[in-house]
Amino acid sequence: MKFVDSASIRIEAGKGGAGCLGFRREKYIPDGGPDGGDGGDGGNVYFRGQESLNTLSEFRFNRLYRAKNGQPGSGQNKRGKSAQHLTVEMPLGTKVYDLETDEVIAEITAHNQVVLVAKGGFHGLGNARFKSSINRAPRQTTPGTPGESREIGLEMSVMADIGLLGMPNAGKSSLIRQISSARPKVADYPFTTLHPSLGVVSLNDKHIVMADIPGLIENASEGAGLGFEFLKHLSRTKALLHVVDIMPADASDPVYNYNTIEKELTKYDQQLSEKPRLLAINKVDLLDNKDVDGVVDKFIENINYKGNFFKISALNGLGCKELMYGLFNLTKEDDV
Repeated sequence: MKFVDSASIRIEAGKGGAGCLGFRREKYIPDGGPDGGDGGDGGNVYFRGQESLNTLSEFRFNRLYRAKNGQPGSGQNKRGKSAQHLTVEMPLGTKVYDLETDEVIAEITAHNQVVLVAKGGFHGLGNARFKSSINRAPRQTTPGTPGESREIGLEMSVMADIGLLGMPNAGKSSLIRQISSARPKVADYPFTTLHPSLGVVSLNDKHIVMADIPGLIENASEGAGLGFEFLKHLSRTKALLHVVDIMPADASDPVYNYNTIEKELTKYDQQLSEKPRLLAINKVDLLDNKDVDGVVDKFIENINYKGNFFKISALNGLGCKELMYGLFNLTKEDDV
């Protein structure tokens, strides 16, 4: 399942260090010649492909990447130290472009591929550089030049292994927050999720990408709500996770809600309704402990579902670890 993940960041290469104005002042040499050294070069900014990264989510929280400045020169013709270059790791498949010019700078396609995106400033010249036969005591120096700075757009196609489905407010966004590093907006009203949110779920050094998409409603297959866009995305997944709110705030019937989703999937695409899936019965923390098994068993008896199901609370994490193992087993079986 492909999504376009995007982010915008600012990058600033380092400034070159200033040249030094200096003269030799040693015992018995009171009027020595110029000995001001050059400054150091500013640091470049590079992007490097990293196959272990899956999304651009990090760049939504860290937007400024700045290389260090070169050091100024000093006397005795000592050149200032050049700054270390800054290398920013990028997931493979990332297209890099300049937001001001729309110029495509590069596309990161290979692990350890390195691309220069901002060049550091050139070092300033010390006054020793300006000594000549007609000017034996120059007082001229140059400052280091500024490094390049850019507003950078990042765009990549992300393959999502698992698509979440469920009614609005079923708890899909809360679940993806609980079991991944994604931070989708969560609030108690329909269609909180207006755009796909991607979460990378990690377990024992393995990763799957989960997509939280706008909630489905009745007649979505006919275009109601955000239905067409939702179903189009789901049709590209390898597997599904159906999230059901067992205690809906609007007092609706969980069985009816479950059947509504299943009916819309079948109406839109029979193959979509036959995809491998798991069922997460959410908000069991709102039930008395002694009632959980009875309520869930009654719900299962009244729906046409024969697969594995998990009793969870996306709010406090109850049952989420077991669900994660179930998702990894599901994707392994389906060769995601």
